[in-house]
Amino acid sequence: MNQIEELLKRVLTSLLVDMVISGARGGGDFIKIKVRPVMIRDSLYFQVSRYTDKQVFHENMTAEDALETLSGWILHDFRQAQIRMQDEMVTVLVSKKGKATVKSKKAACIETQNLEHNRKKQYIIEEGTAVPFMIDLGVMTESGKIIRTRYDKYRQINRFLEFIEDILPELPTDRTVHIIDFGCGKSYLTFAMYYYLKVLKHYDIRITGLDLKQKVIEDCQALADRYGYDGLQFLCGDIADYNGTDEVDMVVTLHACDTATDYALYKAVKWHASVILSVPCCQHELNRKMQCETLSGAFQYGLIKERTAALMTDAMRGQLLEMKGYKTQLLEFIDMENTPKNILIRGVKSKGLLPKAARKQQMENYQKCRDFFGAELTLEKLFKEMEGEMAYEQN
Repeated sequence: MNQIEELLKRVLTSLLVDMVISGARGGGDFIKIKVRPVMIRDSLYFQVSRYTDKQVFHENMTAEDALETLSGWILHDFRQAQIRMQDEMVTVLVSKKGKATVKSKKAACIETQNLEHNRKKQYIIEEGTAVPFMIDLGVMTESGKIIRTRYDKYRQINRFLEFIEDILPELPTDRTVHIIDFGCGKSYLTFAMYYYLKVLKHYDIRITGLDLKQKVIEDCQALADRYGYDGLQFLCGDIADYNGTDEVDMVVTLHACDTATDYALYKAVKWHASVILSVPCCQHELNRKMQCETLSGAFQYGLIKERTAALMTDAMRGQLLEMKGYKTQLLEFIDMENTPKNILIRGVKSKGLLPKAARKQQMENYQKCRDFFGAELTLEKLFKEMEGEMAYEQN
């Protein structure tokens, strides 16, 4: 048994707090590994989480399986490991030649932990704290208790705030942050966003909610006025026609129907928004247009064609945003069991342009995808028009 295997045999116990294996050597799919102990049906397992740039994969292993697997990763695929025990800190460094150096020191204080696999989740808006908009929107009682039949909405609100929390470093702190929520509807998430950023995080913030339904807008504005949310304004209007500003820090669009999402993404890019958060809905355009002889047998089933079109629409939107200088991720918003409209497109504006060769490759990848399905998205047309306008202005 080698040095690393001996170490892992010693630490893969209930005394382990966590382990982070990082410093990928290159060529592999994963950039880091996280390990923590969990109790499943009174047996000790180790939850191994493997991270790529855009996804995380979880697997529960016995100590025996984890020892063999982790040893290989540490010695051959990564450069270091940080192991945190309840009473000890261990650092492992691996040289290019595969020589491992292990350093250990006693922890300053003894850590304790909950090994239950399904630990109670800590939500950003905690149950037990009465929040006025959550009460008025029927999610919470006046005592702060979540109404049982609205628990899915409560989880959805908190899941959305987790995405907001992730992008806080992209928002300015020395001036007013301007956010537009296109197709805000009843504005559960608009109010949540304002409450989180203004009340909990103390940002100087201005949020504009836009929707086509006049009555909905009037009701939302009345609530905002009652709460004293003076930085929250609701307007009635169409996304495609909105020209109320020339500068926005973040654009949010949740369940904007069909090509309304394209117009929202186009506006965000045109305004050079630092952050885009979009949960598309009813992606009909590609379903109507796409022609793919290779998949014609599969597409005779309407359900398969509809779902393929929805997924590919959002994938192509993501590619188009990448070409406009946004680091783009397609993430699971909420569980599929709650709604099939569960993909969130998150775009964060890059600090600089990619090399010319990389941009060319992005364009070629998108064109191959577009040509395979034989259809051009509204978003691509809007970007072409924008490029034409920019060229005209420069001349």
